[in-house]
Amino acid sequence: MALPKLTEWALRLDDLSVARGRGPSSMRAVDGVRAELPFGSALVVSGPTGSGKSSLALALSGRAGRDTRIVGGSAVVCGISPERRGRARNVLTFRVGFLSQDAGPGLDPDRTVGELISLPLLEREPRLARRQLEIRVSNLLDEVRLPLGAAGKFPHELSSGMRQRVALAVALVLDPRLLIADEPLAGIDIEVRHVVRDAILRRREEWGMAALIVSNDVEFAQEIGAEQLVLDRGSVVGVRRAGEEPLITPGAREAHAFLGGA
Repeated sequence: MALPKLTEWALRLDDLSVARGRGPSSMRAVDGVRAELPFGSALVVSGPTGSGKSSLALALSGRAGRDTRIVGGSAVVCGISPERRGRARNVLTFRVGFLSQDAGPGLDPDRTVGELISLPLLEREPRLARRQLEIRVSNLLDEVRLPLGAAGKFPHELSSGMRQRVALAVALVLDPRLLIADEPLAGIDIEVRHVVRDAILRRREEWGMAALIVSNDVEFAQEIGAEQLVLDRGSVVGVRRAGEEPLITPGAREAHAFLGGA
């Protein structure tokens, strides 16, 4: 079966529901979410702890295991359903860069930074020349403002903020059409948070990359010109379109704070 081609939409969700856990412990983490994200645009998903933000991001990334799964509605991500397996799943993970919530702390401690950044490239192109790998690694390190010497270091030799930037480089190394990033500013000092912002803005402008960001940082959402969606107990309770006033579900007063309101 031929794989779907890319359309104008990086992401389309229609009444999407996601469950987390198995058996008796299974629960509905996301319930009836609708959203559309064109290429070149950004959407920030916010909400309190346990609202379903991370479950939504994982389910859409193509990396979810059996404990996080779509159980209702539909999702099309870069032309492919995240529920598909085999070759379609592989193509989806090439088209979508994923930065998980624990990506920085979870870096393989037995690989150097250079090896970590190179690995996705070698999985896609096993015969890639060493010189091409070195150039690609050095370019990514420069993009996330890490010294070239960091390529030979192991994760434990770096600060938490530097590890997070390495994880960002890994998520961007295949030049994804969509970046899904769960708390991309975690552990990053305020002085270098612009690195994340600039990487997203540049790739959106130059290559039409879309970005789905999980974050409660209202200022960051505004800096990247993102539309906003607020979840609470798995349901959408607030939305802010670019240049418009927020739409809040009656009674969901807390949603104002996540949208920059009083």
